[in-house]
Amino acid sequence: MYRRLSEAKQGYPNIITPLPGPKAKLYLEKDSKFVSPSSTKEYPLVVKTASGNMLEDVDGNKFLDFTAGVAVCSTGHCHPDVIEAIKHQTELLIHMSGADFYNPLQMELAEKLSKISPGNATKRTFFGNSGAEAVEAAFKLARYHTKRPMVIAFYNAFHGRTMGALSLTGSKLTQRKGFFPLIPGVVHVPYAYCYRCHYGLTKEKCGMWCTEWIKEELFQTVVPPEEVAAIFVEPVQGEGGYIVPPKEFHEQLYKLTREFGILYVADEVQAGMGRTGKMFACEHFGIVPDIITLAKGIASGMPISATVASQKIMDWGPGTHASTFGGNPVSIAAALKTIELLENGLIANAARIGAYIMKQIKAMEKAHRLIGDVRGLGLMIGIELVTDKKTKERAVMERNELLHKTFKKGLLLLGCSRNTVRLCPSLLTTTEEADTALTIFEECLEELEKG
Repeated sequence: MYRRLSEAKQGYPNIITPLPGPKAKLYLEKDSKFVSPSSTKEYPLVVKTASGNMLEDVDGNKFLDFTAGVAVCSTGHCHPDVIEAIKHQTELLIHMSGADFYNPLQMELAEKLSKISPGNATKRTFFGNSGAEAVEAAFKLARYHTKRPMVIAFYNAFHGRTMGALSLTGSKLTQRKGFFPLIPGVVHVPYAYCYRCHYGLTKEKCGMWCTEWIKEELFQTVVPPEEVAAIFVEPVQGEGGYIVPPKEFHEQLYKLTREFGILYVADEVQAGMGRTGKMFACEHFGIVPDIITLAKGIASGMPISATVASQKIMDWGPGTHASTFGGNPVSIAAALKTIELLENGLIANAARIGAYIMKQIKAMEKAHRLIGDVRGLGLMIGIELVTDKKTKERAVMERNELLHKTFKKGLLLLGCSRNTVRLCPSLLTTTEEADTALTIFEECLEELEKG
């Protein structure tokens, strides 16, 4: 059993009502009446306020948040320095469309992204409002620049839900069902899979990654390589289960793109901006992408996205793509302050606390029958639950039940893929908070295993 620590020092979690509480129930009724039912909810949480990793609901219950707003609030909820930057900017300028006028803050953030993103070339940035918008821009740019119609993406990948991004997404059938026909010319292949011996991410792999299959089979049968504009890939697959592929997978994939003049597009929407212990996840694999998409962690909760590419590649002309709200001055002010905080210690903390959590969960893996695999980089950690460690049969119902159990005890977690629990707390997470989260997690896991 993981060692217990006193929760009194930080004051949370602290659950004072049944969940959902009476006020939360009233909001849930309004939601069911007035809000689109298209989005999913893990559990009945109605948020009132938050600070750091502490979140309080409308009934006064306090939770330890290990979701960071779905990996968005990289500096924690309502970081005082980010709030100050936002307040200051709202007194100067809230909006002036970057689609029609020049915005000095856009130039400042674009210059910063050019400097910190991989590669020595000067990069340009297109600003949007969400990860899906960043992917849409990358999709359009890849076709525009290469004059090629087709793209390759991966099974279990998540790139967004708008029509172009959805065409690349291969995460869940429910996301695509009812929306066909999607954008034509998208082909999906398995992620980091060995085609020779049919092993996935195992030590027994012989190394014939899907990259070889793409070249020797796909490019010889149904997809002309000279018609492929880009390969969209998550350096660490997010919604697909927090899958960390071996370095050679990305190396071979990158080599393939160089051989056939294909753009390597790194979707860093979830894995980027320090979450993996480096500013960009692709840095772990020594890759310099042709295009990078960013969103979630870039501005500590403010809506902004970035599509970053070299001057040579971002060669589309005026009027080809634009956004009225993209690169909003307030969001950019938050992004500039967020990047400053990331560079001044939070990325290093993500690497340190991530390694600490990984060590503890690896020990849990040996002691608990439901834990089939533990993987991750930095504070992007996945815990895969299985009903049988030998067959790796997915523990889907058990994973869902576990998320509700931790919620009842005041720990907020999320799932990914069908049977994985993801840990993606803010990058300012402390050892004490990690210990509290791990204690609650194991308590709930033991309850689940006892039935």
